[in-house]
Amino acid sequence: MYAIIETGGKQVKVEKDQAIFVEKLDVEPGEEVVFDKVVLLSDAATKIGTPYVEGAKVTCKVEKQGKEKKIRIFKYKAKKGSTRRRQGHRQPYTKLTVLSIEG
Repeated sequence: MYAIIETGGKQVKVEKDQAIFVEKLDVEPGEEVVFDKVVLLSDAATKIGTPYVEGAKVTCKVEKQGKEKKIRIFKYKAKKGSTRRRQGHRQPYTKLTVLSIEG
């Protein structure tokens, strides 16, 4: 059984006992989060929402909050000596473990 949920402006395929990384959520580690924006639910029969499946929900436990590895951003304009800029970025995330899929 799997489901496709919507969180952080993205759609994520989830299965029971799977660990997933999503955009940062405002919750503490150890708490539970319930997602009711289920786009698709598949078990014996597949249910596709318009836009969401009625009565379906996915319960997850928050494992940790963190930041991804740093990426380097380098911007410059060709043939202009003074317009070079280096920047780093670390995207925050929330690690979740899927406890149950209901629907």
